[in-house]
Amino acid sequence: MAASLPVIAPPLPPRVDGKAPRGVDAKAPRGTARDRRDWRWQLRHAVNSIEALERALPLTPEEREGARRAVSEGFPLSITPHYLSLIDRDDPACPVRRQCVPRAEEASEVPGDLRDPLGEEAHEPVPGLIRRYPDRALLLVTDRCGVYCRFCTRSRLVGDGGGSIREEQLAGALAYLRAHPEVRDVIVSGGDPLVMSTERLSALLARVRELPSVETIRLATRCPVTLPQRIDRALVKALRPMHPIWVMTHFNHPKELSKASDRALATLVDAGFPVMNQTVLLRGVNDDAEVLEALFRGLVRRRVRPYYLLQADPVRGTGHLRTPIDAGLAIMARLQGRLTGIALPRLVVDTPGGRGKVPIAPEAIVRRATGKTTLRTFRGEEVDYLDPPAHAAPSRR
Repeated sequence: MAASLPVIAPPLPPRVDGKAPRGVDAKAPRGTARDRRDWRWQLRHAVNSIEALERALPLTPEEREGARRAVSEGFPLSITPHYLSLIDRDDPACPVRRQCVPRAEEASEVPGDLRDPLGEEAHEPVPGLIRRYPDRALLLVTDRCGVYCRFCTRSRLVGDGGGSIREEQLAGALAYLRAHPEVRDVIVSGGDPLVMSTERLSALLARVRELPSVETIRLATRCPVTLPQRIDRALVKALRPMHPIWVMTHFNHPKELSKASDRALATLVDAGFPVMNQTVLLRGVNDDAEVLEALFRGLVRRRVRPYYLLQADPVRGTGHLRTPIDAGLAIMARLQGRLTGIALPRLVVDTPGGRGKVPIAPEAIVRRATGKTTLRTFRGEEVDYLDPPAHAAPSRR
């Protein structure tokens, strides 16, 4: 019989590579090189107050107002020293900065904004478990992250102080999965499950792995981007016995491909963890074909498969970060045929209300006639494809 999860307090919400970080000033905590390699130190010294943010960056009025709201009434603020070091402190339009520094626009709602855009609450058969598809389910194991991305789909619940999943919630989720063996794939998410201690996370995954119907476990984490120090030998050694585990991570811009991230990804892949990336299309961050081409090529060089390019979910207060669907289609049209297939993700819209993901693509069919389809190639050429002729079934004697 499996042991219960150890009772370990979750870490508090919250230099990487040889260069002095532009995003951290002399008043910000530096620590020794050994400190900076410690993921717990990174979490303890994450920026989570207006005062700390103003010491680290010269804020615009919009950022200052956004930070004030975040710490007092809104979606919380947290930026690890590593992720802070990737920010250009002199550029308010820095693509890393736009992802993690709150802005006053978060108080604004636009048509289509939703508190729970993916209808997760309506698809939660037991607390902490979300099932929107026949063969897979999402297990939410913590509400904590190292960095709270300003476009987060679950901004309604992450960082609310609950911490790691309670034993009774986990028991209820496991009982549901045991009673529904058609669920073969469990995505472990949150928050970010890798901000949990290695002992607690490995104990939790061992409980999931005991279910004979669960074929695949996926770990949804942004730690390779925001807290790469977390990916160490002790972690992969503890999790390797639960294979197959796929890691679903989330790089949005080439600036995030740091040396520390390179080490983290190599540690995962070398230990047998396939890594897939889901990029969210964001206004002023990566809504540009050249930027995304550089990102996707960089990921493939690091043995990471670009999996989805996601239309940003219509989360309340994120209208300033979202793009129209036509922007994604135009980008994919530019990348198709110019970017190797293994580096080309699918453009996907996760439909509001929890109806599931819908892949979309630039229109390639020009016209159709009986037995003939005219296609448009990435060069703009029109080419006819002829269906094979219909043949009568062979007679039998």
